[in-house]
Order: sequence, then C-alpha cells, then structure tokens
Amino acid sequence: MGVRKLLHTRYRVDDLEKTVRFYKDILGLEEVARHKSARGSELVFFKAPQSEELIEICCYPKSGPVKVQPDLTHLAFEVDDMEAFAKNLSARGVSLSEPPSASSSGSVIAFLDAPEGYEIELIQRAKKPNAARV
Repeated sequence: MGVRKLLHTRYRVDDLEKTVRFYKDILGLEEVARHKSARGSELVFFKAPQSEELIEICCYPKSGPVKVQPDLTHLAFEVDDMEAFAKNLSARGVSLSEPPSASSSGSVIAFLDAPEGYEIELIQRAKKPNAARV
C-alpha cells in the first residue's frame, strides 16, 4: 500500500514575514493557517486558488541560518497570461529572474526569485487549438 496524496511542501526561511508578503502579495496565494508547532517553529500554510496541496513556510531559528543550494528545488505555478503577470510584477517593482521563453510543447516558462534564494517557476500552458468548426 502506498501513499494517497501530496498534502504539502515545506520550505524553511529566516525572515517569515518577508516570505509571507511575497507569497501573498506577489504570487497571490491565500494564507490558510498559521500556528506555532510543539517544538517552537512558526508555520504558515498557503494555497493556490485551484490547488489542494499546501505550501508550508517554516521559521525555526534554532536550526541555524537557511542555506538554499542553487538549483536544488523550486515551486512551479501555472499562470493564465505570462505577459500580464510579468507586467503586474514590474508594477510592484519585481523582475523576473529569467524572461519568458517558449518550450517545445508551446508552453511559456519564466522564473522568479523568491526570498531566501528559493526559485519560482511560472508556466503559461500552451493554448489548445479550437475544435474544427462546422
């Protein structure tokens, strides 16, 4: 018997509130829970509008400073319109770390740096061709 479903992914950070602002204000995620664990970790859970899985942001200074290794991990989010999303970022003073580029599937992919060295991948799925009209 195997696992049933993915519940959440956890990222540990040093500056909890800076990261919370990024996920709420820049990515538009919903904060769904916040509490302190039994060992003293500050935990904040986020959800994307059309997802069930959560992102857990954890601040636990007793573990020492966070050291994110380059190209080790990232979160990927789907966006409806990459150009509009990038313009919205720019209006907030945030730039993409890698500009949009088309993949072989026709999707458009870009990257954004999150606080603490984590990376966010943004994906605009390829538009499906319209069904033949009669």
